[in-house]
Amino acid sequence: MPRNPSTSPTRRKLLLGGLAGLSLAFGPSLAQAEFSDIRERGSLKVALYRANLPFSDASAQGGVTGVDAALAKALAERMKLGVQWLPFEAGENMGDDLRNMVWKGHYLGYGPADVLMQAPIDRHLISETRQAEFLLPYYRQRLVLLSHGTPSRDDLRTLALDGLALGAETGTAAAGALLGYGGGRFRAQVHMSTTGLEAARGVVTGKWPVAYVTQAQAETAIKGEADRASYVMETADLPGTPANGWVIGMAIKSGQPELAKAMAQAMKTMQDDGTLAAIWRDNGLTWLTP
Repeated sequence: MPRNPSTSPTRRKLLLGGLAGLSLAFGPSLAQAEFSDIRERGSLKVALYRANLPFSDASAQGGVTGVDAALAKALAERMKLGVQWLPFEAGENMGDDLRNMVWKGHYLGYGPADVLMQAPIDRHLISETRQAEFLLPYYRQRLVLLSHGTPSRDDLRTLALDGLALGAETGTAAAGALLGYGGGRFRAQVHMSTTGLEAARGVVTGKWPVAYVTQAQAETAIKGEADRASYVMETADLPGTPANGWVIGMAIKSGQPELAKAMAQAMKTMQDDGTLAAIWRDNGLTWLTP
């Protein structure tokens, strides 16, 4: 799955001043030509992570599904475009994903796309990636401790978790924070899962009493449970994780103000007519606005 940024994200609604901050590094004529190519093609090429539920899943026979897929499809429809999906596996770091799927393309000939979903709106990343523009933040990821029955909300809030098995996704900031907390206080208790959703489902199945995952993963795991109201999610910003979570948006190749403008107009329409809120509601999730 995509990684959360290592630094705290900006809280501005449209980073770099929104449309006014868009770079013209490639010149207006090339920018217009590229957007004209998209309109002539009649479809928007959308890059999203192949297995990143609840945001994207390209493994189902029914095609690409998830919040990001629904959002991208609705965005394209309002731009009077179809969608070409470019699902991909996460690279070693976010820089790899941006290079392969936004501004250059993979050396094996896959990509680039017109837009990448789930791009962290992060100052450090943006300053190091001049070839891409980051825009349209649409969600704030945040980490929570998920439990069912015991421990209580107060125990989660005070991190009274000694002796309890704790689930987390391997290779994430959440897992690292649990392993390193209090000089290794919980190290022997942490159990790794391939995905955060798997870690959250471990609470549902009784595999462990607590999981440290994103709220979206927690809500997806308990969706449809008859006793959903009895599950507890407590926000937890442990040392080593981004304070107040991190904002995600979209990324496009630099120098495409016409494309950025069309996307911004489409997104505003979706917010005004309730489409954005409906996408999260239909997926059983809380829309955590940036």
